[in-house]
Amino acid sequence: MSGAPPGGHNGRVTADGEPRADDGGPGTVTIRTGTVADVDEVLRVWAGAGAHPTTTDDAASVTALVGRDPDALLLAETGGRLVGTLIATWDGWRGNMYRLAVLPEVRRRGIATALVSEGERRLQALGCRRVTALVVDSDAHAASFWTEVDYERYPMKRYVHTLAVHTLGVHTLAVHTLGGGPW
Repeated sequence: MSGAPPGGHNGRVTADGEPRADDGGPGTVTIRTGTVADVDEVLRVWAGAGAHPTTTDDAASVTALVGRDPDALLLAETGGRLVGTLIATWDGWRGNMYRLAVLPEVRRRGIATALVSEGERRLQALGCRRVTALVVDSDAHAASFWTEVDYERYPMKRYVHTLAVHTLGVHTLAVHTLGGGPW
């Protein structure tokens, strides 16, 4: 996803999905696009929400996400405080949702549903027709939520391989030749 969110507004929406130009008052949920300036607070929300830790729960990885797909990180705020997150991406084939996290003290107020609705709206505007939600099998509350918002458990296993961490810098590419030409 890139550019301004579809619909011509600034990316802020209320919990019912309507565009919102201001931050609202206490109790009003505002959804907006996250930026690099939000990275540390996003990591705090993930920890505070009890999100299952992964190898990419660090500032460098979230910063890379925002750099690669500036509209992928959705944030929920209430009273100017960050209380929820969702990563909604589209690779041209399928939409994916990751890191749906809402702080415990504000759960059951429609924040997760608002994040998913906005994520779906943005993905659909890009041409996405199918969305996969990445959910930890052992998290019964998360599985229940996704079922409540009409996602079906899909009988497919996920296989993961964690790649080695490389520092950013200049990489050397060796060019091999066969028969005099580069392959």
